[in-house]
Amino acid sequence: MADVFRVEKQIGEKKLILETGKIAKQADGAVVVTYGDSMVLVAAVSALPWRELDYFPLSVEYREKLSAAGKFPGGFMKREGRPSTKEVLTSRLIDRPLRPLFPDGYFDEVQILATVISADAENDPDILAVIGASAALSIGTIPFQGPIGAVRLGRIDGNFVVNPTYENREKSDFNLVLTGKQDTINMIEVDAKQVPEDVAAEAIKIAQQSIKDICELIEELVAKCGKEKQVPQLEWDQELADEISKKYSDKFKDAFGIKLKSDRNNTLKDIVKEIVEQYCPEPQPGQEVRCSKRLLGRIIDGIQRRIVRDRILDGKRPDGRSITEIRPVSCEVGLLPRSHGSALFTRGETQSLVAVTLGTSSDEQIVDGLIEEYGQKFMLHYNFPPYSVGEVKPMRGPGRREIGHGALAEKALEQVRPKIEDFAYTMKIVSDVTESNGSSSMATVCGGTLALMDAGVPIVEPVAGISIGLVKEKDKYALLTDILGDEDHFGDMDFKVAGTKNGITAIQLDIKAESLSYDIIVESLEMAKHARLKLLEIMAQTISKPREKLSVYAPKLTSIEIDPKFIGKLIGPGGKNIKALQEKTGTKIEIEEDGTVYISCVGGEGHMEAGELIQAMTESPTVGRIYPKAKVVSIKDFGAFVEIIPGIEGLCHISELADGFVKNVDSILKIGDEIPVKLLSIDDQGRFKLSRKAALAQMKAESEAKPKPEAKPESETEGQAKE
Repeated sequence: MADVFRVEKQIGEKKLILETGKIAKQADGAVVVTYGDSMVLVAAVSALPWRELDYFPLSVEYREKLSAAGKFPGGFMKREGRPSTKEVLTSRLIDRPLRPLFPDGYFDEVQILATVISADAENDPDILAVIGASAALSIGTIPFQGPIGAVRLGRIDGNFVVNPTYENREKSDFNLVLTGKQDTINMIEVDAKQVPEDVAAEAIKIAQQSIKDICELIEELVAKCGKEKQVPQLEWDQELADEISKKYSDKFKDAFGIKLKSDRNNTLKDIVKEIVEQYCPEPQPGQEVRCSKRLLGRIIDGIQRRIVRDRILDGKRPDGRSITEIRPVSCEVGLLPRSHGSALFTRGETQSLVAVTLGTSSDEQIVDGLIEEYGQKFMLHYNFPPYSVGEVKPMRGPGRREIGHGALAEKALEQVRPKIEDFAYTMKIVSDVTESNGSSSMATVCGGTLALMDAGVPIVEPVAGISIGLVKEKDKYALLTDILGDEDHFGDMDFKVAGTKNGITAIQLDIKAESLSYDIIVESLEMAKHARLKLLEIMAQTISKPREKLSVYAPKLTSIEIDPKFIGKLIGPGGKNIKALQEKTGTKIEIEEDGTVYISCVGGEGHMEAGELIQAMTESPTVGRIYPKAKVVSIKDFGAFVEIIPGIEGLCHISELADGFVKNVDSILKIGDEIPVKLLSIDDQGRFKLSRKAALAQMKAESEAKPKPEAKPESETEGQAKE
């Protein structure tokens, strides 16, 4: 039997356990991570690529088996299908901190599969999957330059909590996911309720201690069972690289001095084409090619990288801005007449067209997974069409990048959404990136804020987002505000920060270097704050607060609370009562199990009428009350039967129809008429005695008793008319 190796350490309130040697022994590295009753199996395997690639083919798949939580998948098919949004986001959460920790020029295929095999109702397995991936790579032969640790930190009533439970995360005003090595950071994710920068910085410092403990735990496992690492044979030709650099560096420098992206890219393409034709032409019979296209691509990328980075460290950015300068910003709202809210946000050569749609509770996104099913009332969808960067690509469904960028922008804006009791609408934001040259997710945040205010959504505060970049060579570094695509590609960091004037609502840090210091993170947060406040000022010049009225095309929505015992009565046999109400008022009525009733309509005031009728239906009939819109349902010689509320009828005797003698009921009423009646009494058999005569008399008396507005003197009226 194979040896089983196990290490454990207290992290937060529970023990973190790493075990290998029992499951998935044919993988290069496989680890089971346990925390509470949550368990994740992570396996890592490498293979030679089946074709020549010019990129590192790392693939990460995180899957949640519903059997881990004792659940069946919903719907007809009982086998798990395509990955959920949570699974896609967790796959990215694993991928992003690991990718920079493989050798430059390493092109073997590496696959990491993380499977949740047990899930309790307390501990999110996503952090365990990151730790497991780091451990599986560390104990195997794959040349991974780790380990890294991962931890989640929350803040409840001002106190930080390591790896909070699902329940505690709901109470937390700050949620941080941090990954890194023992003393450095390589990924941050935050969602927060307008938390100041100093709180975020303090949280990062506290979380680093747990990261250190987890890295030590993985190193303990490696010491017990780690395998010798592969030494990758990296393709390189320094003599060729020096030759091309000497010949073409000046041309590249001139190209990177062109400010307009399209012109710059066209010039760069011409230079690259010339190099390829000279050093790697299409092979002819008997002709020897000097180098592979992959090697030539790496050499060219290295030359461009060095030139761009050197220019930035000398204070020269590709578009000529200073390192703290934001690109020109323009904002427009209300440009889509039929959308409930819309905005066009442009920052330099990055542009986002955003539309907001308001709906009812039936429009919620139902989310099912390891935890209890719930309805999502606030959602943001991010789209990145290929024309935004002048490319031609097949149009398929949203990719991982689009889902990830949308989730970041959604987190940033959801922190300022109104409370459900104040604004019960389901909100969907769609951002189409129509131009892109860096930081399109932060343009989505800004455009989303403008569109929400244009729609009349009473957000707590406007939100803006900015991306901070970094170029670092040894002890010299430059932080860049509002980075371009080239600065992102050739730089070391993409630090996205979104928030209000009061504090941070979301952070996402991705790096291309191995790791960053705490001091650079703190400096970046402060730099992002200054840029964010400037953006908020610019946005406020277009729209500074939510519109007071919703679009005429948005549904009108109201909600009332009824006693749950009346739900059956409101619905009626076979839905008879609720269907009649909807037809009568032109509304859509939705009922929750707790007795909350949502009523919506487009145009008119049907939602208010339906609310009044529902209130009347779900209250016990009250003697002495007037029912102003009672419906005549049948006529007899002795009077009329009138429905005062759906399902409840009473008799209005002929003598109670009007003052004086009434010979025929037909002379006053016909079936279907709506009349005011007063409930006079309820007899021992539960029969209702109604009076139209009494209702009319009381309504007349109340009308006459109301004070009438005083007539203005004639002279005053004339004076106002002249004015």
